[in-house]
Amino acid sequence: MEMDSTGFNPTISAEDQAKLNMQVDAYNKTLVVEGRKTQQSLGKDDFLKLLIAQLSNQDPTSPMENTEFIAQMAQFSSLEQMTNMNAEFSKLNTTLTSNSAMGTLGKTVDLDLNGVTTTGVVTAITGGASPQVQVNGMLFDMNRISTVYDN
Repeated sequence: MEMDSTGFNPTISAEDQAKLNMQVDAYNKTLVVEGRKTQQSLGKDDFLKLLIAQLSNQDPTSPMENTEFIAQMAQFSSLEQMTNMNAEFSKLNTTLTSNSAMGTLGKTVDLDLNGVTTTGVVTAITGGASPQVQVNGMLFDMNRISTVYDN
């Protein structure tokens, strides 16, 4: 066992290495069990973690410039607002799609079913982000409607 002048041993025994490997493997398995999944993009929480890590590990003799910090905070603010706008646009899209489906209720429509056209009256609709229309007793996606007639 080698020690430097301070008495610190920089090597790890085979037994300790095996224990460490077992602990790492056990921890990694809990991540998989708990449903942790990898992401392809960074979110606002990731941005904050990076900023905190950067601030925590900066060189005290040469701290981050105020302008750099303000620029990063502005980027974070922009990211947060874009995330909020995306969520609101998703809600708006769902509302508009549902309203479009409601506009067909009681109307005669042509449905394109893979090249075959079927005509019928919309008697019911389903709600949600992907509403369906009921024509001739069967449900069809809204994108199947090729023509809507005013009765």
